[in-house]
Amino acid sequence: MQTPEEHLGSFYLGAEYDIPTGKLVDRPVHFDARDLTTHAVCVGMTGSGKTGLCIGLLEEAAIDKVPTLIIDPKGDMTNLLLQFPDLLPENFLPWINEDDARRKGKSVEDLAASTAEVWKKGLADWGIDPGRIRMLQDSADFTIYTPGSDAGVPVNISGSLQAPGVDFDEHAEAIRERINGTVTALLGLAGINADPVRSREAILLAGIFEYFWRKNENLDLAGLIGSIQKPPVRQVGVFDIDTFFPEKERFGLAMSFNTIIASPTFQSWLTGEPLDVDRMLHTREGKPKHSIFYLAHLSDSERMFFVTLLLENVLTWVRAQTGTSSLRALLYFDEVFGFLPPVAEPSSKRPLLTLLKQARASGLGCVLVTQNPVDLDYKGLTNTGTWFIGKLQAERDKERVLEGLKSAISEAGGENGKTDYDALISQLGNRVFLMHNVHEDRPVVFQTRWAMSYLCGPMQRPQIRKLMASRKKSVAEPAVQGSELPVSPNPSSSPIAERSLSSEGFSIKQPSLEPTVKQFFLPVLISAEEALEQIQKNNGSESITPPLQLVYEPAVIGSASVVFSDRKRNISKQENMLLAFQDFGRNEGAIAWDKAEQLTIQPDSLTAVPDQSAAGFGEVPENANKASELDRFRKSLAEWLYYNARLKLSQHNELDLFRRPEESERDFSIRLQQAAREKRDLEVDQLEKKFAPRLRQLEEKIAREERELAKDEADHESRKAQELIGIGETVLGFFLGRKSSRGISSAVSRRRMTATAKTDVEESREVIEDLRSEIATLEAEMKEMADTIRVKWEHPEAGLVTEELAPKRNDVAVHFATLGWLPFWRTTATLNNQVSRSIAAYEAGGN
Repeated sequence: MQTPEEHLGSFYLGAEYDIPTGKLVDRPVHFDARDLTTHAVCVGMTGSGKTGLCIGLLEEAAIDKVPTLIIDPKGDMTNLLLQFPDLLPENFLPWINEDDARRKGKSVEDLAASTAEVWKKGLADWGIDPGRIRMLQDSADFTIYTPGSDAGVPVNISGSLQAPGVDFDEHAEAIRERINGTVTALLGLAGINADPVRSREAILLAGIFEYFWRKNENLDLAGLIGSIQKPPVRQVGVFDIDTFFPEKERFGLAMSFNTIIASPTFQSWLTGEPLDVDRMLHTREGKPKHSIFYLAHLSDSERMFFVTLLLENVLTWVRAQTGTSSLRALLYFDEVFGFLPPVAEPSSKRPLLTLLKQARASGLGCVLVTQNPVDLDYKGLTNTGTWFIGKLQAERDKERVLEGLKSAISEAGGENGKTDYDALISQLGNRVFLMHNVHEDRPVVFQTRWAMSYLCGPMQRPQIRKLMASRKKSVAEPAVQGSELPVSPNPSSSPIAERSLSSEGFSIKQPSLEPTVKQFFLPVLISAEEALEQIQKNNGSESITPPLQLVYEPAVIGSASVVFSDRKRNISKQENMLLAFQDFGRNEGAIAWDKAEQLTIQPDSLTAVPDQSAAGFGEVPENANKASELDRFRKSLAEWLYYNARLKLSQHNELDLFRRPEESERDFSIRLQQAAREKRDLEVDQLEKKFAPRLRQLEEKIAREERELAKDEADHESRKAQELIGIGETVLGFFLGRKSSRGISSAVSRRRMTATAKTDVEESREVIEDLRSEIATLEAEMKEMADTIRVKWEHPEAGLVTEELAPKRNDVAVHFATLGWLPFWRTTATLNNQVSRSIAAYEAGGN
């Protein structure tokens, strides 16, 4: 197989397979990523190659930078992290099973070496080089989450009980659905199989959740237990709460939940990264993530509990997204057995069915996989656009799959009679799949390509711990907040870390100034101990002469606000700033505001009196000891801000997209990538529509010529038969003594007509060949143009430009520019000579 060409938005899954001959056809199978917005289902028995196919699909999604949530009940999908571009034996060695080596009569090292060779050859046979594996590594961040365990990254589920943060009445139906799902999952965790409509426990908990969420108040498990004992809702229907659910029985329910949260093993459910879908789809920098939720270690009730919470959170995320026809993200469910049964109603079923119905509009594709086709609600899969069907073991499995497939085809408006799916499915072998896609004209039988990730089989927690040891991120990271855009030019934001001081110029008493001169003191935010530690760190291990002294140095402090507005873009952003400039005694009293220090403290933290431990005050220059001089500084600050303060906006002109002032760089990057994906898909669609009429005309001509060719070939065969009969009659007449010039003339005529018919056949074949060549040329031209489009939108960040928004003069307000006192901790360091050193005390964590 030749190296496949990279097509963003197109997943390389394998190559077409000819069942009658049992051989590959040299036609790569590329799957349009957008087709996953209508979801997909993959079925096949153990050993059919499902894992290889689905790993390959997820690898392609990662290369296309599509973020993915992966629910992994068995542990197979953890293999996605085993990516070895160098394909060296030592890469495979840690993941070789000792029992496998023993059965094969090899050492672990020998098996690792042979496995590396097998993988190297397998990838080469499918045209995959190490560069593509590196591309896979660089395109997405792969993380294994282990709810209820710290083997991977633990998941904190407490946030799942928090209020949705939207108006309850406006979204009442959706919120109540989420409440029902959450309540059913919680009761299932407590071992209570509750009907959300008839169960007292479910009704009580739903009432508690609605009470708090209506007030937009968050709830945790401890608060839930307290509310069960003393419900905030005093009436249920026409009965008071104690009649509906007596206190003694409520206490039993509360004890069930208390037993759960009191368990030491449950504490791991309350630590780790929050169950935040947005954070699990992208890193803090905006890079796409493939978040694998490993559930093999959980009990059935714990698994159902977590899956339900995750699905409910995904559903909430989906409803918050804007509409798109492009693939925004994927939800992959590796084994859906038990979570979407045909009859029972587990807590996971409703949100999963809702996602299958509603997620398409927001660009979320769902991929459901199972080796148990019988236990699947096919009525819920009627909206599924793509079916991957592998080898099936039992006849009833095949019957159920055919039933579901035909139902999906009928729902999509297709016809069941064109393809004998029964016969095709019966002939499938290992790694050979039938793909039915409602967006394509015909089903395709194909063999899956070699996986770039090493498929070592399901992992256990010790392996995950080893794998994630170097990848674990701090779970204490705060949630990403919208960052402020910088005002340019940006004054120095770091305080002066160290400056040489002498005893000259400092007085014990605060200098006496005119009463009209306002003075402010910056707060002391770091202690003497912290300052001493920082000075020692900055200057090595020199001996420090204690004690440290707190001294104040004069500066001009300016407080101002600038409003940046743009009516066309609906921007109105106010930037507040507090600036300090110390060297104002030089340059004839002029202040270089561009060299001022931008303080991080708020103006209301300034005080009119110094810290009681102050040991000295610096000398105030003459140009700052009068109110008139300070008023000049205020005017100069206003002038400098008007001409220099700018709000920088990242703008993509072709996408008509800009970063809003309150938007973080991460969120803008995600929005930019999605907009580029949508633009790419739109331009490719427009290109295909442009070429479609010409291609259709050529195909219609070919169809006409093929009909003409069939007619010519039939005529040619008929003429040849007549010619042979004529020759036979002539020869027979010759032997019988019947010579006739008329017979000879007829033979010549027949031969001429045969030659003419042959010429017609050859001409038809030439015309068909020319038309096919024209189609190939046209398709090559279209492909080249499509590739140009894909390359163009692969890195949309390259098209960003920075625009600066200037304020109007009336939008610049200087609140004050006056004398300020900056606190420093001062000490003496003993080196070759005694040198005074100081560190700023007005910045927390000063430097």
